[in-house]
Amino acid sequence: MSLSDKESRRDSESSSNYGGNYGSNYGYGGYGGYGESDGTAHRGFQDYLLILRERIWYIIVVFLVVLSSAIVYTSSATPIYESTATVHILREDATVMQVEAVVNTDIRGAEDLNTQVKLLESANIIEKVAERITGHDLRQFLAPYSSGDESDPVSPLDIISKNRKIVPQRLSLVIAIQYGHPDRAIAAKVANYFVEEFINFNNRMRIEEALKAVDDLDVRARQQEQKVEDLALELQVYREKNNLVSLDERRDIVTDRLKSLGMRLTQVSTELKEVEVRWNQLQRRKDNLLSIADLTFVATDPHIASLKQQISAENIAIAELQQRYRGNHPRMIEAMKKLAQTQTELFSAIQGVVNQLESQYEATKQNLSQAQQDLAAQETDSLALSRASVEYDARERELKLNEALLENIQSRMRETSLGATIDNQNARIIDRAQPSAEGNFVSPNIILNIGLGFVGGIGLGLGFAFFVAFIDDRVKSSFDIESVIGVPLVGIIPQIKKMDPLEKAQIVSNNADRQVSEAFLTLHSALRLKQESKNAKCILTTSTIPGEGKSFTTTNLALTFSAHGEKVIIVDCDLRKPNIHKSLRLENTRGVIDIVGGTLSLDEVILKNVFPNLDVITTGGRAKNPTHVLNSRGFEDMITELRKRYDRVFVDTPPLAAVSDAMIVLPLMDGSIFTIFFNKVRRKAAQFAAKKLMESNVPILGAVLNGLNLAVSGYYYAQYYDKSYKDYYVVMSKKDDTPER
Repeated sequence: MSLSDKESRRDSESSSNYGGNYGSNYGYGGYGGYGESDGTAHRGFQDYLLILRERIWYIIVVFLVVLSSAIVYTSSATPIYESTATVHILREDATVMQVEAVVNTDIRGAEDLNTQVKLLESANIIEKVAERITGHDLRQFLAPYSSGDESDPVSPLDIISKNRKIVPQRLSLVIAIQYGHPDRAIAAKVANYFVEEFINFNNRMRIEEALKAVDDLDVRARQQEQKVEDLALELQVYREKNNLVSLDERRDIVTDRLKSLGMRLTQVSTELKEVEVRWNQLQRRKDNLLSIADLTFVATDPHIASLKQQISAENIAIAELQQRYRGNHPRMIEAMKKLAQTQTELFSAIQGVVNQLESQYEATKQNLSQAQQDLAAQETDSLALSRASVEYDARERELKLNEALLENIQSRMRETSLGATIDNQNARIIDRAQPSAEGNFVSPNIILNIGLGFVGGIGLGLGFAFFVAFIDDRVKSSFDIESVIGVPLVGIIPQIKKMDPLEKAQIVSNNADRQVSEAFLTLHSALRLKQESKNAKCILTTSTIPGEGKSFTTTNLALTFSAHGEKVIIVDCDLRKPNIHKSLRLENTRGVIDIVGGTLSLDEVILKNVFPNLDVITTGGRAKNPTHVLNSRGFEDMITELRKRYDRVFVDTPPLAAVSDAMIVLPLMDGSIFTIFFNKVRRKAAQFAAKKLMESNVPILGAVLNGLNLAVSGYYYAQYYDKSYKDYYVVMSKKDDTPER
């Protein structure tokens, strides 16, 4: 079969069998209970219990250390007695007089109450309390904390701040002040000092702020007085400058004159309109004086009316005379002269009226112009007075405002000065602290400390165990192999102690360790159950790093297959560090290198019947260029020929992490077995090596866990190596049928 045919067959088998059998026959749930029905591998509660079981001594040691430390600390600690004083924070200050305080200590919400709590916790209160501890009380206070080193004295402030507690009582305005000290009486005194100094502090703060406010107000009042004086002086100067000594009286005079001139202007304007109407009528009839006489205002003139009547009478008389006399009659002539004289008087009277009206018209116009001028002049004076009044009023208002402000400042200063003398407290003591009963100490809390030591010991022990498990990333469980590395676990080989390498390589045939022999039989059965491994002729064995027992696995697995009647050959392809000939104590003078080089034939190289049904091909030495040998056509032809002659061909190759020789040989194989040594190789390295095998598209028949420590096998593989199984591992005596254990 050519290489291309084998690869195409292998690809089809990989797609049809490998994926399905991987999960069904050797799925993640097969070893250690790490899987579920869906084939997804993950840690369960039992797995974490196994982690703890393996590291139980870590947990026990840490637990005992923590618990014993808690017991030692509790038994050696100095008893601390605690006394409590309570103070009631008043929602509002007591009202002695209706005086507004400078500092408002009213409690309106949680923020105000928390402010009072922070005042109790402040360094200022602690300093005042420390100042009150003197003499004998100070010596008793410092005695439990004195180290005897005078160069490093103990600070009372530090002791007080560490041992006092401020505890607001829930849903109330009551605050408890607790102080702990080895001396019961000192604890009660210090707690009482705290509540007293807290009340004194608020009083001092209120008085200091009030006195400071009085001083500030006094300075402001002096400044305001000076400002009022300056403004009054400026107002007086302005009044004299603008002749505003009697501003209101002058405003009245100007107002009356404006009214009078306005009325005068209105009157003259009306007269002018009337005269102008008559004047226009005269202008239209100025060419005919007689027609002027018909105008109403002219006709109503008594003199003109009399003359017109006289003319009418004379015309009547002339008409009567004309009936009796001729025109040259003296009486006619006399009557005509009289009529002419009367008409002349009429014309003269009409002309006089016209002249009078003209004079009146001109005079009225002059009067209107004069009235307008007088009114304009008066308005100018009024506007000037108004402008002066505006600035005057502004100056006067500013003066009044500053006078009012001065009065307010002086009033507030007197009020604040009075408030500073009133003893007004915002808190009162409810309960004074009393010394605790003898033996009723609060620290150390024996039950609590031992309980914390117990729980803390367990917690720290568990944490330490999980931490060790976390940093220990070596492969040791089936979860690591199947879930992390991603290779099905098909066999587990127990650890072999104190055995010659030759015996190890032949352990299946010599039954030196029955458990190991049974493990290889189990591996043989697992490989035969899986379709692709059952039909695989060429099987490659490799590992991640050296020393994981791949050659040991190869020889014993080959012996197991040969013991079941199959014709098997082992091919040592580790051309860098060959080991098969050492394990089986064979000569390594000829082998793979000679076959590939064409110097010897296959039959000349094969070491036949090393064991029944088992042949071996060694490397024939170390190759200078191993990759060239494994990549050659001669090596491929050798594998092809071995396929024809043998039922199983086991090829031993170098570790994957060290060199790439196994990846060169892998395409010629039907499957690979990945050897992993228990608790030796790191998961990342094994995962990387397994990934390289998977990328080759050659089925991984499974992983073999080698060197399992039976002391911890129950933690990870209880279903395989429980102590109760030892009765089944027996060896038959050669003399009789009695089994030997």
